[in-house]
Amino acid sequence: MGPFDGVVAISRGGLIPAAIIARELDIRLVESVCVVTYQDETRGEPVVTKYPVAAGDGTRFLIVDDLVDTGTTARVVRALLPKAHFACVYAKPAGRPAVDSFVTEVSQDTWILFPWDTEPQFIEPMARRGGATLA
Repeated sequence: MGPFDGVVAISRGGLIPAAIIARELDIRLVESVCVVTYQDETRGEPVVTKYPVAAGDGTRFLIVDDLVDTGTTARVVRALLPKAHFACVYAKPAGRPAVDSFVTEVSQDTWILFPWDTEPQFIEPMARRGGATLA
């Protein structure tokens, strides 16, 4: 699949996976592309708000995202970088044809909660909450 000269992270979900992959592949050129398809929970037409200029047509670039869901964002980015290899962590069936490789396929109705999308909070030990005790 490689070697790659650069990585393009799809903002925002692909930023963290792209940074990890860039480190592991020892790639220093990390570009980003920003495509807005949702405002809060309302879905609209995709709008590119930042183009991946350094990636050209995508030759020798790896596009990284956390998830391909419907494939809407992936198709927009693929049109911008037709020669890039597109990889994501999770792929849902509707978006699967838009990517070249993925780690895990999940059902279309699966909701994935990523560590970078959650708020860390302290959870009191079960013993203090009146939970199970060892006999």
